[in-house]
Amino acid sequence: MGMTETEVSRVADAQLLPDHGWQAVVWDDPVNLMSYVAYVFQTHFGFERGHAEELMLRVHHSGSAVVAEGSREAMEMHVEAMHGYGLWATVREAGAA
Repeated sequence: MGMTETEVSRVADAQLLPDHGWQAVVWDDPVNLMSYVAYVFQTHFGFERGHAEELMLRVHHSGSAVVAEGSREAMEMHVEAMHGYGLWATVREAGAA
């Protein structure tokens, strides 16, 4: 049993879509100061101070924040960098809660 023309077209379209469905998530931890977390966001991602502080407060109050979205490879690199700064971070598929 083969695929219909529509199914083949959907598979081909899915293979052509860019891999942008991933997120880098930073999690709250009991170790790092809030000012340090904001500093890391400014330094690594180049965020302006206000945006970095907003994300830091989201981490602090909500337990986590999405700090970047893009390809899985890029998000893994960001997470590795966050680990290098001593922050807790993970990669997840966009849309996952």
